Amino acid sequence: MDFLEDLRLVDGPVLWIAWAAGAAGLAYLLWHGARRRSGNAAARRRLEFLLPPAAALLAAAALLAGVHWLMIYAFSVFPEELPREVLAWSLLSVTALLLWTMRLWRLWRPGNAGPPRQGSPRRPARATAAATAALLGVVLLSSVQINGYFGLNHTMSDLMGTAVARIQPLEDGLKRAPGAPAGVGLSEWKPPAELPDGGVMRRAMIPGTSSGFESREAYIYLPPAYQATPRPALPVLVLFSGQPGAPADWLTGGALRSRMDRYAAEHHGVAPVVVVVDPNGSASGNTLCMDSRIARADTFLATDVPAWIKRTLDVDPDPSRWAAGGFSFGGTCAMQMVTRHPDVYSSALAFSSEKEPALAKEREKTISASFGGDTEAFDRQTPLRLMKDNRFDGHAIYFGAGERDPEFLGYMDLLSAAARSAGFTVEAHSIPGAGHSWETASKGLPGGLEFLASRWGVTQ
Repeated sequence: MDFLEDLRLVDGPVLWIAWAAGAAGLAYLLWHGARRRSGNAAARRRLEFLLPPAAALLAAAALLAGVHWLMIYAFSVFPEELPREVLAWSLLSVTALLLWTMRLWRLWRPGNAGPPRQGSPRRPARATAAATAALLGVVLLSSVQINGYFGLNHTMSDLMGTAVARIQPLEDGLKRAPGAPAGVGLSEWKPPAELPDGGVMRRAMIPGTSSGFESREAYIYLPPAYQATPRPALPVLVLFSGQPGAPADWLTGGALRSRMDRYAAEHHGVAPVVVVVDPNGSASGNTLCMDSRIARADTFLATDVPAWIKRTLDVDPDPSRWAAGGFSFGGTCAMQMVTRHPDVYSSALAFSSEKEPALAKEREKTISASFGGDTEAFDRQTPLRLMKDNRFDGHAIYFGAGERDPEFLGYMDLLSAAARSAGFTVEAHSIPGAGHSWETASKGLPGGLEFLASRWGVTQ
């Protein structure tokens, strides 16, 4: 069972098998999708061979484009268009599905389901099974490639959620003693001779005491220094995932624990206490990280979450040692926190942040659903408006976007320029080889942590 859970989905045997199955399946569907009629003319045979695959490809492109348009502009399933790479691999699967449908229609149409003709090697049932296996091979390849692009599930354990399910609830021994003073300052704290090799992950529910918001479980990373006696007063990093998504995405796609353990190992066991919280309440929810008609998410993130962390964990209460961070929707949320609540979150890590919060591609739909069409009420809570109207000297933002993600690179340039003009200390980086995927957040996190190290008082 351990072997199955550790099986990697983005490289190695699974990727090779997916390529072999996909190539063989597509070849089968293309060859057997061709019409076979009597006649010796070479041109006619070529036309009859190429026509069904070409028709399937064109029909698939039209169908996919239509569904994509409906998802983005009619039903507002996503506020941004899907990446080109994802659409390309989806096109392959839809084309294969249409070729499979054409194959089955010819096999089972009236008058063609009886005994095989002389020289025909397969009965319709066997040919149907072969065509279905070929289709599944193509779908497997597309699924593996789309998963690889988003970088969310690296192993079978990630996909099945078994590793995350084994994370234990936060126990009393790791909580702050009621009434206890803050820990030793990092400048005075000396690491003991023996520290654990890595941090620990725990989970907990954060109540929406002031907001009434019902969130999913939060995940907490406690570095090796947190397990020492006495504990130092550690900085805090509050993270948000993308949408659709869940806090656990930071553990799988973001490789949070390994990234934080590596950072702690380079800093004598010191790293921030990381709390991955849920601003949406469900996988498909979108609160815009605002107080609006949808939910009081802003109050939850700026009041309930910080109060719970200070009450429950041994951390530095100084806001200058607190940062918010996230990927995609979560990066937008981090920008909102540092611009709306600089007295709570002094810094932000914004990976693939949107230009502004969005429910739909059309701005009017977002404003209508969240503020009843009151554009000014929406605008005055957006990061760009807040950075235009206020100064943020002494605060900092680290931006990252994938180099294969031109739309969000544009957003990064726009937001980083506005942040500099508003007084933020800013770094902005294009993440090599990454698209709009968790690879951006995972690869970008170490640089973001180093950017914040001096602000947190973390030294080598």
